[in-house]
Amino acid sequence: MSKHDFPAEEFAARQARAREAIGVAGLDWLLVIHPASLHWLIGTEAKSYQAFQCLLLSATPDPLVMFTRLSERCEFVEDSLADEVIGWSGPEPEDPIEAFRVLVDRLGLRSARVGLETPPYYLHPHHYMRLNDMLGTALVAEPSNLIQALKQVKSPREIELIRESARIADTAMTAGIVAVADGRSELEIAAAVYQALLTSGSSLPASAINLVTGERCGFAHGAPTLRRLQRGDPGNVEFGAAYKRYTKTIGRQFNLGPPLRRVRDIYAVVRAAFDACLAQIRDGVPAIVPHEAAKRVIADAGLDRYRLHTTGYSIGAGVPPSWGEPLNMFGGSKDVLRAGMVVSIEPPVFVAEERIGARIIDNVLVTESGAELLSTYPLDLLVVD
Repeated sequence: MSKHDFPAEEFAARQARAREAIGVAGLDWLLVIHPASLHWLIGTEAKSYQAFQCLLLSATPDPLVMFTRLSERCEFVEDSLADEVIGWSGPEPEDPIEAFRVLVDRLGLRSARVGLETPPYYLHPHHYMRLNDMLGTALVAEPSNLIQALKQVKSPREIELIRESARIADTAMTAGIVAVADGRSELEIAAAVYQALLTSGSSLPASAINLVTGERCGFAHGAPTLRRLQRGDPGNVEFGAAYKRYTKTIGRQFNLGPPLRRVRDIYAVVRAAFDACLAQIRDGVPAIVPHEAAKRVIADAGLDRYRLHTTGYSIGAGVPPSWGEPLNMFGGSKDVLRAGMVVSIEPPVFVAEERIGARIIDNVLVTESGAELLSTYPLDLLVVD
């Protein structure tokens, strides 16, 4: 995504909402670290999240200052809405925190009230500790979900992009299932999925494909290997499509030839849990309600101890290594579903000692009265002859 993918008015509204939220939180500045936050606020796909970077966003309409690696500066200048882009390092190494200190002093942050995003994956602990030392008492909060909360309800344009990802995901799933054959490796099937994704307009998704077959089906997040399929093998595949980084995930259960009764039985429980979860999703419903509905189905089947993963979570723009947003449908959740959110449904059952498991994954758009399933690909257990 870049600044050209949304109207300028939409970006301006996002920034205004963010500035207002910063002020309401009692802050003068927010140091924005998460690449998905940057993506939403100023429009950028730069890979600069691999190193220290920061957008300095004030509660008042001051210029948007982006601090990033010099190697990504040109990309931010061309594709983002940052008013000023400052690059560190370049042909010779430079300490990014020492370079950032100059900017902190220039903007007077040490005499202000500053919040810092501290997202997993994207802020090194050593950098975090040094920022703490540098800012001292000026660092008064770590509101890591301040921006994330603002962007969970999607705009009409964002929903358009997610629908395109859904179309691409269905196309790639078709290609993957067509590639299932006796003697073919898991990696060959994954290659068919990735080829379909890329040729259909998706970029590489934020998280790598999960694909397991045969005795590996007890792995909840197994990556594809050189294992070759044999007649009778069950399999499970999960991946995402990412159109302009807006992600749609999909996961299906398949079998090469007629499945065993145990495979059918576990799949039937997972499908019933999926349907029970889907039936509870609508605007205003606490996120724990659809979770409890799915959990009840699995528990009634005597399989609750094999439920190894969240029932679902919110999804938006994905940046490696994750496409998830903070809302989760699991025990203890205080989140509430709102119309315009996009959430995954994926209640799992993985029985490690039997080397078997099942999970259906799809995404829905939360509406006032229910949930719209975004995929048209069948939810059935897919039997490949």
